[in-house]
Amino acid sequence: MIFNLGAKTSVVGTALHSTVRGGGRREGMTLLSNTPTTEKSGSTFIGQPYTPPQAWTAWLIPSIIVFNIGVFACSLYVDNCIGLRHACSVNCCVFPFLRRFAFEPLSVNPFFGPTIETLDAMGALNYERIVTDKEGWRFLTCIWLHSGVIPLGANMLSLSFVGIRLEQEFGFARIGTLYVLSGFIGSLVSALSTSSKISVGSSGSLFGLLGAMISELIINWTIYGNKFAALLTLIVITSVNVIVGYFINMDGFAIIGGFVSGFLIGFILLIRPQFGYVSHKHISSGYTTNASKPMYKLYQYLLWIVALILLILG
Repeated sequence: MIFNLGAKTSVVGTALHSTVRGGGRREGMTLLSNTPTTEKSGSTFIGQPYTPPQAWTAWLIPSIIVFNIGVFACSLYVDNCIGLRHACSVNCCVFPFLRRFAFEPLSVNPFFGPTIETLDAMGALNYERIVTDKEGWRFLTCIWLHSGVIPLGANMLSLSFVGIRLEQEFGFARIGTLYVLSGFIGSLVSALSTSSKISVGSSGSLFGLLGAMISELIINWTIYGNKFAALLTLIVITSVNVIVGYFINMDGFAIIGGFVSGFLIGFILLIRPQFGYVSHKHISSGYTTNASKPMYKLYQYLLWIVALILLILG
């Protein structure tokens, strides 16, 4: 391989969460109306039952997938392999019928993509340019670039399984913040650890989501059933991503930085109310409740504080 892309790539993985008991909020309530009441767990409602909040509609993660594909197409257009090698006899473009969107020869880029020079011009992670030319924006632009069809396909397929599920559960604001911050910190760790490489890819963000799924399971431990099976599933999925990524020249430092930061951010952003807690905003007007459970358990507060401190100090 002529250049070291340090492609930050993740393979498909679906984290199979175990079911939250009663949605985490449905049980532990009593209904009162003109009919006799039934006592349960110290909560009392007058009128109709509480309706749990609906799942979020995932639109941000699909938009990110489409945007990444569009950026990759732009990188091929800018690269213009067919224009530079139209009269070649060796090292010709791959799939020349694609015209300006043809791939560079496999001897130049084995992942079916543009040259490293094109990626660098479009904002790849380049330590020298960040330090010398003060181009700090590369910490963010590099997570939207991909070295080729292979890493792009693996990353987007993985993101569609992992990211959409998380967005449906926690909403676009928290998952979008998690995705960008994990990618940024992964890029920062990569630049500080491998200053001689030029790197692109979104695996820092993807492994940030995987790390957050593990921390979300830990901080919300009491509301899950089949806890250890769910944890084992997540560990296996993460391990498979690392092993397969090894064979496609992933940026290990970006993955470590993204995973650790996502793990800590997950404690902060993905905390859930404890089992049996009912938010007043989900109770219809005119109804009352005597629910006395606090929103979070003590261990959740402790994990939240520790994660915040480590994230700041790190």
